[in-house]
Amino acid sequence: MTSPIPEKDTHFPRVHIVGAGMAGSEAAWFLAERGIPVILHEMRPTKQTEAHHSGNFAELVCSNTFKSKNPLSAPGMLKAEMVQMGSLLIRLAHDFSVPAGEALGVDREKFSEAVTQTIRSHPRITFQPAEVLKPFAEGDITLLATGPLTSDAMSAWIAQATGAKDLYFYDAIAPIIDAPSIDMDRAFLANRWDKGEEEAYLNCPMNEEEYNIFIDALMAAEKVVPKSFEKEKFFAGCQPIEAIAASGRESLRFGPMKPVGLTDPRTGRRPWAVVQLRPENRARTAFNLVGFQTKLKYGEQSKVFRLIPALHQAEFLRLGSIHRNTYVCGPRVLRQDLSLKGNPSVYLGGQITGVEGYLESAACGLLAAWFIEQRVRRIEHSAPPGNTALGALLRHVTGGDADHYQPANAHFGLFDPNLFDGATGLKKDELKATLSKQASENFRKWWSDQEITSA
Repeated sequence: MTSPIPEKDTHFPRVHIVGAGMAGSEAAWFLAERGIPVILHEMRPTKQTEAHHSGNFAELVCSNTFKSKNPLSAPGMLKAEMVQMGSLLIRLAHDFSVPAGEALGVDREKFSEAVTQTIRSHPRITFQPAEVLKPFAEGDITLLATGPLTSDAMSAWIAQATGAKDLYFYDAIAPIIDAPSIDMDRAFLANRWDKGEEEAYLNCPMNEEEYNIFIDALMAAEKVVPKSFEKEKFFAGCQPIEAIAASGRESLRFGPMKPVGLTDPRTGRRPWAVVQLRPENRARTAFNLVGFQTKLKYGEQSKVFRLIPALHQAEFLRLGSIHRNTYVCGPRVLRQDLSLKGNPSVYLGGQITGVEGYLESAACGLLAAWFIEQRVRRIEHSAPPGNTALGALLRHVTGGDADHYQPANAHFGLFDPNLFDGATGLKKDELKATLSKQASENFRKWWSDQEITSA
């Protein structure tokens, strides 16, 4: 149901958020909870994307995890800081979590439904289900959180506003398998090195001969051909499995199919290669192939992936697909507060800024919302310092190398040890522990110093 756009508030300009994905949902909730009315626009399901399947908010179409829960990992640090800021998505991810070892996995349908219900029931959020072709009039504030599948019309506006020529790269989605169709006699439950609170991954081992047969079929299979006017630019963390295999016959054994840290209970030895399956929901009725993003044609996927012994009779609930991702060169076109240079009333949040992943998109939405709050309340700009996880992510987006800018996940490479006390020269594990401890303290101090309190 469409609600009329409210009249301008006497205290605040109107705030429009375009896109109800991770960043948009997080930003809308943050602002509404802090007393700032929001108009949330979403074109789905009236106009669908190539990857989404519903009109629900914060729909997870690729992986179903928010990455590591380990507090000494960069994603773990990022989640902890988001929780301090009142993150809705991290709270609901825990509410609808599924076993995923050290990762925070979620039941994607229940999670998305909960986000939708929570957002749409908020009294300060007005929902507008329609496509937005360009930012709103001057005097209003627009947050573009349109994600990696930004519509052609909005992409055209962004390209014109930023002077960008190539505003996209390609991403690929992994298949999902019906659990009863997996041959459990040829699979085993285990986490690498027995890490994690429970056995979360279903492992499908392969011997050398089986692996070679699989590689031959994978390389010979027919792929989806990009449109003539599009150039393939894959983000390294989401390369299709066949693109990885093309870099070397053994590359998959050192990548998504690496067997290290696993022992096949049938043989008592480490397999030659392993395909890991991660549960899609708590009931374990469906599993996705970890790291198996693909651009193989549908018929080829069924044929090739059934060469994995445990999946020889696999029934696919969703086959993999290829889709275009859209992002800007953040360091070149964004201010420190994530507003567009030349368009100070237009903000960008989420994957369109050049962050990669659901967790990072939600985090970027939180940052954009915080900066918008500063704008509408007319208070001095304040960002998390660079020696925090959120600050490090922001530094990459707004201050990275503009000539070689690429999408980034949260990782320790974003942190500058020179910004931390006594962190230079430490070994890997000591460095992670030091960065984690100091980042937590730095963020807590910064956030507690902010004078705005929740409404």
